[in-house]
Amino acid sequence: MSESSHSGNDLSEVKQLGMWASIASLSYIFWIVGGMELVERIAYYGVKASAGLYAKTPVSEGGLGISLSDYGVIIAIWAMMQTFIPVFTGGISDRVGYKETIFASTIIKIMGYLVMAMFPSFYGFLIGAILLAAGTGVFKPGIQGTLVLSTGRQNTSMAWGIFYQVVNIGGFLGPLVAVHMRQLSWDNVFYACAAIISFNFLFLLAYKEPGKEERLERNRKIKSGEIKQEALWRDALHELKKPVVIYYMLVFAGFWFLFNALFDVLPIHIAEWVDTSVIVTSLFGPEGTSNGFFQFWLGLDNTGTKVMPEGMLNLNAGMIMTTCFLVAALTAKYRITTAMLGGCLLSILAFVLIGATNAAWMIVLAIALFSFGEMMISPKKNEFMGNIAPEGKKAMYLGFVMLPQGIGWTLEGYFGPKLYEIYASKEIFSLQLLGERGMDAASVAAIPQGEAFSTLVAYTGEPAQELTTLLYNTHNIGMAWYIIAAIGTISAVGIFLYGKWLYRLQQS
Repeated sequence: MSESSHSGNDLSEVKQLGMWASIASLSYIFWIVGGMELVERIAYYGVKASAGLYAKTPVSEGGLGISLSDYGVIIAIWAMMQTFIPVFTGGISDRVGYKETIFASTIIKIMGYLVMAMFPSFYGFLIGAILLAAGTGVFKPGIQGTLVLSTGRQNTSMAWGIFYQVVNIGGFLGPLVAVHMRQLSWDNVFYACAAIISFNFLFLLAYKEPGKEERLERNRKIKSGEIKQEALWRDALHELKKPVVIYYMLVFAGFWFLFNALFDVLPIHIAEWVDTSVIVTSLFGPEGTSNGFFQFWLGLDNTGTKVMPEGMLNLNAGMIMTTCFLVAALTAKYRITTAMLGGCLLSILAFVLIGATNAAWMIVLAIALFSFGEMMISPKKNEFMGNIAPEGKKAMYLGFVMLPQGIGWTLEGYFGPKLYEIYASKEIFSLQLLGERGMDAASVAAIPQGEAFSTLVAYTGEPAQELTTLLYNTHNIGMAWYIIAAIGTISAVGIFLYGKWLYRLQQS
C-alpha cells in the first residue's frame, strides 16, 4: 500500500472532462460563490492596488506620507494576518458552517475599509489593514470549501480555472474604481470599497451550503461521542506535519515572494520610473484621449495623457479574466506540478525584464509574461490541495494553501519595499542630488516625506522627465528586481524536485 493511502491523502490525478462538458456540469451554487468572490475582490483590489501609492503620496496631497520601510511594516503585518488566519478558520468553517463565516467576514471587512477612510494615518491604515486581513482570512475557506463540495474530481481543473478567472474580473475592476476615486480624494476609495462589498449580503440570501446535512450529522456524532474529534488546533497541526504539506509550503514560499512584489512594489516603480505617456501616444497620438470609455477601461488619468500605475498592472487581471479558462484547459493535460513549474519560470523572466529596462512597452510585455505564469500556477495550487485533502477537511486544507503564500508574502511585505528603497527609491536619490546641487543639509532634511522629487524639479528648474532619466541612468535600479528573480529561481528548483518526489509517491 502506498504512503498516500496510509496518510488519508489522495495523491492520484483524475482524468478531466472536456472544456464544455466541465462548464455545463458546474452547479448554481458554484456560480453564487463565484459572484461573492467577484464582489469581494473588486473591493479588496481597489485598496490593494493603490496601497503603496497611497502610502508614499505626501500628506499635502491627501496620502499617508510615510517611508517605504514603514509601508513594508504595514504590508508584512497585513500579509501575516491574512494568510495565517485561514489555517485555523478553515477548520472552523468546516464545523460551524460556510454561510455563517462568510457573513461574519463581510462585516469585519466593511469595518476595515471604514477605518482606513476615517483615520488617514500610519496606525489608522495599519488597523484597517489588520481588519481587512482578518475578514479575508475568514472569508476564503468558506468560499473555497463550498467550491470543492460543489464540484467533482472530473471537473475540478476547469472549476478552479473559471473561479480564478472570476476572481480576476474583480481584480480588474477594483483598481479601475480606485484610479478614478483617488483622483477625487483618497478616502473615496475606501468608502466605495465598503459599499461594494455590502452586495455580498444579497448573494448570501441565495446561498445554500452544499453538504450541510452531512456536516450537521458529523457534528451530532461528535457531540454524542460516536466520533472522537481532536481539538481544532491539534487536528490542523497533525495534518500540517505530513511531508506532502511541509514540502509544499517550503517550495512555493519563494514564488509567493515573487508574486506579491509585483503588486506591492511594481506600481511604485511604474509611478517613479516609467513614462507611460508613451503608451497613450502610441494608441491615440500626442494629444492623448478625452474619451471617457478609454480613460476608464485603460486606467488613464483625468487628462487622458498617461496610464496610471494601477492601469498598467491591470493588464494582469485583464488577461487572466479573458484567457484563464483557455490556460486551464491547456494545463489540464499536464501533471499539476509540471504546470506550476512552467508558471514559475515565466514569472522569473518577467522580473528580469522589469529590472533590465524602464521602457513602457517592455514593462507591458513583462506584466503579460507574468500573467501567463500566474495562470499556470495559481489556480493549480487550490486544485492540488483540494485533491489531496482527506474527507471532512477540505476547507482546512484550502486554508493550508495560504501558508506558503503567508511565508512568501510576509517576507516580501517587509523586504520588498525595503529592497526597493535601497536600490530604486526616487525619493532618496532626489534628496542626494539636491545635496549635490548645493541645497544645504538642513533644508534637505526639512523636506516632507514624498516631496523630494517635486522639490528637486523646482530647485533645479530642469524638466521632470530629464531628471528622472538622469536618476535612473546613474543608479542600478534593476538590482532590486534581479534579487527578487533570484529568490523565485530557488523556488523553481524546489518545485521541480517536489514534482519528482510526488511522482515517485504516486508510483509506490
